[in-house]
Amino acid sequence: MSQQERFDYEVAFSRNIGWFTEAEQARLRGCRVAVGGLGGVGGSHLLTLARLGVGQFTITDLDTFEWANINRQAGAMKSTMGKPKLDVLANQVRDINPEVQLSLMPNGLSLENIDDFLDGVDLYMDSLDMFALEIRRKVFARCHERGIPAVTAAPMGMGTSMLAFDPKGMSFEQYFCLDGFAFEDQILKFIVGVSPSMQQRHYLVDRRSVNLFKKKVPSTAIGIELAAGVACTNAVKFLLQRGDVVSVPHGLHFDAYRNKLIKTYRPWGNRHPMQRLMFWYIRRLLLD
Repeated sequence: MSQQERFDYEVAFSRNIGWFTEAEQARLRGCRVAVGGLGGVGGSHLLTLARLGVGQFTITDLDTFEWANINRQAGAMKSTMGKPKLDVLANQVRDINPEVQLSLMPNGLSLENIDDFLDGVDLYMDSLDMFALEIRRKVFARCHERGIPAVTAAPMGMGTSMLAFDPKGMSFEQYFCLDGFAFEDQILKFIVGVSPSMQQRHYLVDRRSVNLFKKKVPSTAIGIELAAGVACTNAVKFLLQRGDVVSVPHGLHFDAYRNKLIKTYRPWGNRHPMQRLMFWYIRRLLLD
């Protein structure tokens, strides 16, 4: 086997050195990250972390690629239409790092397998479908109970908003306050909670593109890739225990279209008066 054909971890990820020390790169090689869902941001999160040299992943998805995924999802190409997202992304990660250790869960997440999904994990990257709120709440609850940090970054128009959950801090439930609300209102509360500043509302050109009853919202590859950069940066800070992680009730929202970075602070989460006001404003805008 020639030098170019032989994989060498140190050579493959040598350009990371300088931003990481050699010891930190070795640490990333030994880390395991769980990625829940490989559509939307999940695939980009996974590939970004793989190129950063993270050496172990537990990944899950039960969907197949379709044409409506082409505009934004990693792995969505003509050649992958109809193929399982889990298999496609697993192959891409192995193509980046042939030595990667992958634990594949092809049947998605359920109450029965959450603990298996989180076993041995150093960090959880949230990338479940926006409408999968019930299982998302369960996963975040178990992360909090098991002391696992969790990061979620949503593509919001041509920007991204990021929340990081330190298990020593505020929990998902304490922040989002979803109990007692109808499903559509829970979705709105999740959106407003992830994106308190709601910058993207200023340039939504067609409100009809948002239909929560049909579980349909617009998205762009711009938002996806920005989300991966912001989320994976904070994931690395958690994994290496270096750098300031902005964790809830603090958050970040960068919007490339509006050229704005807004740092948010919402003590009491969605119970904060500003959150209540934004919830009713967006609800009236989209649902009434």
